[in-house]
Amino acid sequence: MQPQSFDIIVIGAGVIGASVAFHLAELGAKSILVLDRDQVGSGTGAQSSGILRTHYSVPENVRLAHQSWAAFAAYADYVDDPEASSGLVQCGYMIAARGDQRVNALKSSIAAQRLMGIAVEEVDGASAHDRLPIAEFHEHELIGYEPQAGYADAYLVNTGFARAARRRGVKILEGVGATGLISNGSRVTGVRTAQGNFNADLVISTQNMWALELAQWLPCQVPLVPERHLVIALQAEAAYTSQMPVFKDLASDGMLYYRSYGGIQMLVSEGLAGEALMTPDNNQGDVSMDKVVEIGAQVAQRFPAYAEAQLASSWTGVYDVTPDWNPVLGSLPGVDGLLVAFGFSGHGFKLSPAIGKVMAQAALGLPTEVCLNPYRIERFSEGQLLVGQYGAGAVS
Repeated sequence: MQPQSFDIIVIGAGVIGASVAFHLAELGAKSILVLDRDQVGSGTGAQSSGILRTHYSVPENVRLAHQSWAAFAAYADYVDDPEASSGLVQCGYMIAARGDQRVNALKSSIAAQRLMGIAVEEVDGASAHDRLPIAEFHEHELIGYEPQAGYADAYLVNTGFARAARRRGVKILEGVGATGLISNGSRVTGVRTAQGNFNADLVISTQNMWALELAQWLPCQVPLVPERHLVIALQAEAAYTSQMPVFKDLASDGMLYYRSYGGIQMLVSEGLAGEALMTPDNNQGDVSMDKVVEIGAQVAQRFPAYAEAQLASSWTGVYDVTPDWNPVLGSLPGVDGLLVAFGFSGHGFKLSPAIGKVMAQAALGLPTEVCLNPYRIERFSEGQLLVGQYGAGAVS
């Protein structure tokens, strides 16, 4: 049986892959195939906390987040589908820091965002308490507030992009995972699967933590570690309502982040390195009660009413983490016919609309709206890590 041929094949139908496919079709590409080992929206994005913020200290991340926010805020119009929704809750984003180093980093980041036209302000403790009355704020804290922020539903966005891509002629095959790449010398010319081979002029890998497979298929190294991160939902008499802002606590030991969950519960997780996995694994991991107690003690320092909170639920999600906690975007050295987008380190959903667009632009030889050079894979061997004011970590 002759392999089917396409102009472009996208590996992975997660939120990044679906966004890439949609934007390729929007920009005029006609023959596009998306392959996914499972189903649209069944990957790590389904475990996302869904937080949307423009607050980054890496300028390119700020630009990507700002462009993505516009898509999330008017998602039905963005994908031209009146039934589509991002599930956006625009409640704002607050971030607090103590100590000279983190206060200076936050102050510098806020100033840089303002220069880029981002609506962000410094607020005092009283104003912060008005917005988040269940929290206590301390003297000498610096607090930033971004009104155009909140959280959304990663599954709705993922499936919305996929549906919009299909309406534009993109073929998406679910349950058909890539098992290798077809090459002619240094040029990638297609994808192998258990259901047969597919040829293409260009392949785009959006494989998330499974991008580690590229090191088996190509003479290249993939600087990536899958990390399992836990999320817990707490419930107390003092509800964390959906009108209260997402909160990032740089003053906590775990650099915890919080948001409303279900309209009354508190969703909380850490901004530190998680459990490193030897191989990609999307199965649920254990959330120990010792860890819940450890996080709960930090929660109670900021939210006293949660000192006696009940554990409502818990789950885990996996980040595809690079050494500087920022993604790899673009081509690989010595390999033609292939573009990659991996290593989002917990930022993938937040940036997915803009990432999809710039990757599609790069695939079609168009100028990219955000420069991809800082995200090149060579930065690791060159010692040019993409590290912002907060150092390597989930804030970036």
